[in-house]
Amino acid sequence: MKNLSSTAPAATRTAASSVAGHPAWARLKAAVEQLRPLQSKDGSIDLATPGAPARAAVDALLETVVAAVGELAPLLPHDAAYLDACVADLRRWAEGGYGVPDFLDSLLAFHPAGRREDGLEHLVVFPMYTQNGNPDRNLEAVLLRVVWPDWLAELERTRFDNPLFVPITFLDFTAGYDTNSAVLFPETVAVREVPERFTWGAIFCDREAARFRAVSSAAVDLLGLDLPDEARELIRDQEIAQQTFVLWDLVHDRTHSHGDLPFDPFMIKQRAPFWMYGLEELRCDLTAFKEAVRLEREGAGTELGRYGRRVQYAVLFDRLFRFPVTGGRVRNYDGLGGQLLFAYLHKHDAVRWTDNRLSIDWERVAEVTTALCREIETLYREGIDRPKTAHWLAAYELVSRYLTPHPASTWAKGADALPFEGQPDAKALNKALCDAVLPDEFPLSMFYEALAKKLRDVIAATKGITGDSAPRAAA
Repeated sequence: MKNLSSTAPAATRTAASSVAGHPAWARLKAAVEQLRPLQSKDGSIDLATPGAPARAAVDALLETVVAAVGELAPLLPHDAAYLDACVADLRRWAEGGYGVPDFLDSLLAFHPAGRREDGLEHLVVFPMYTQNGNPDRNLEAVLLRVVWPDWLAELERTRFDNPLFVPITFLDFTAGYDTNSAVLFPETVAVREVPERFTWGAIFCDREAARFRAVSSAAVDLLGLDLPDEARELIRDQEIAQQTFVLWDLVHDRTHSHGDLPFDPFMIKQRAPFWMYGLEELRCDLTAFKEAVRLEREGAGTELGRYGRRVQYAVLFDRLFRFPVTGGRVRNYDGLGGQLLFAYLHKHDAVRWTDNRLSIDWERVAEVTTALCREIETLYREGIDRPKTAHWLAAYELVSRYLTPHPASTWAKGADALPFEGQPDAKALNKALCDAVLPDEFPLSMFYEALAKKLRDVIAATKGITGDSAPRAAA
């Protein structure tokens, strides 16, 4: 395997972006920011009602965006087909009176996974919502840079095949990304019809790493946790953390399509109890943890082995410290996964909370974490032979083995209490079962209630964070 010592993320070791520093980008960004507040939830602009913006003013803003894209296009020749299609979609939106936007043509022309090169830049202009960010399909403009070092390309080619995965960093962005969103997914774009298949999915590793460092650092101090030197280095150094998250994301993302899967792994357009989503996301993270353990063993003494170890720390700390106390308590499936991991480690004595200090048994934590992964994998394998509702019940039993359900839970009373009778068809039954789930079916433990209060401000401060805004490594 290649040595990783000189493979800091492209965003920190290349010259400043010629696109981000171009006057046309500043004009484009400013025009988009003026257009966004004029849009409705579906992306349309109402020009007819009293008080609506003047058509001429909207046209002028759109022409500024179109002209700026044209100016920047020569700096991004690899995106020529996409940027041409983007201009055409923008003009068609205007010609249609700014109704619900349709950027399917430009979306189909954008292929960042087809040319994954370290440091390659892209300009993205789409009407879209941003996951964990803005729920409306506003126009957004994002400048990004691909992170694809040689060692990662080699791992993807030989071990973790994932042709759709594109790790990226922010160069600049409009307001929809001044949020908690750390992904750029094609399914968020406003289109007239959903493509048969998507060909890429991008994750901002700089935001993930910066957020992880801020929250983990605060949690470690609050909980009095003693860390191995390598774990401290991971939390301290943005470049190392970004590399770690790229490796974690590579394995996590592909896991959605690998293994014994009793259902559509991405659960697209399905309704299921939220713990099913929580278990799926946790399964993918624990698979990345398990693979990282193997990389550490196989690459003992090498930089690749050290990155395997770092992924284990990253999965543990993000899942234990950030996930359970981030976001609301209504069907928070990522929070549930973090709660489950903590409870499992605690019940198996790999984590202890004694004298108001948290301790981790660093000799056993990998073994116990991997054991939870095996339990979830067994649930999935056995689920292939079960009806859907029986699989949901089995999953609930697994979770409630380690987490205490809400005292008023109907699901906790067992199958006899659930509305299986009187449903006209399977769809109605599924809805009735999901409706019986409480918004906060598995409330936070007293440990996490206290931690949530202490980390609230730290988590809030990570909104919009990037690698450039995160603290740099100490000299």
